[in-house]
Amino acid sequence: MPATRSVREILLTAAPLGLAVFVFGVSFGVLAIAARFPGWAAVLMSALVFAGSAQFAALGVITAGGSAVTAVLAGGLLNLRYIATGIAVARSLPGGPLVRALLGQLVVDESYAMAAGAGEPGRPDRRTLLVTGASLYTVWVLGTLIGTLLGPVLGNPTRLGLDAAFPALFTALLWPMLSGRHAVRCAIGGALVALVLAPFTPPGVPLAGAALLGLWLAR
Repeated sequence: MPATRSVREILLTAAPLGLAVFVFGVSFGVLAIAARFPGWAAVLMSALVFAGSAQFAALGVITAGGSAVTAVLAGGLLNLRYIATGIAVARSLPGGPLVRALLGQLVVDESYAMAAGAGEPGRPDRRTLLVTGASLYTVWVLGTLIGTLLGPVLGNPTRLGLDAAFPALFTALLWPMLSGRHAVRCAIGGALVALVLAPFTPPGVPLAGAALLGLWLAR
């Protein structure tokens, strides 16, 4: 059984992720202002949605003149993978339906990856999940706020190559989990499903398919 870690230890481990999420939040705030999106609306979106890829997709749709319904659908497609994630973390969240729904706001790719690495097979560590999720939520909203305030000064963040930060971090998180043949099989299977679906399906569907395959293989 993995040893229980203190809140301080979890925060220190999550610090590199927190930095990346903060920078990503700043990027979202900057791009929202560049797209003439109200700053308060960008911050409110980050506080209520807390899903970077979905927010960028929705912002792109609205900027291109699309409707709010289309923006919500675009974000929803990108977040289909959270159905599988929700199933995986269901036993790790305490309380009744309302409490679990509120705590579910803290379940994102990064907090789940940290919790899965710290917990037992098939049961992500609750403390790691919630502490990491709360810290990332805080820096995401704060980063968005700073991005909206400093947008004209920072310019276009995409020229800095920030899109490489998250793949590198997730690779670093995945590597220690590949400790056995079963884990390697799940990882390879998920990667293959995502690669096969990517050219033919909307964004978000490949990740959802990979996640569902991982859940099936982990039975």
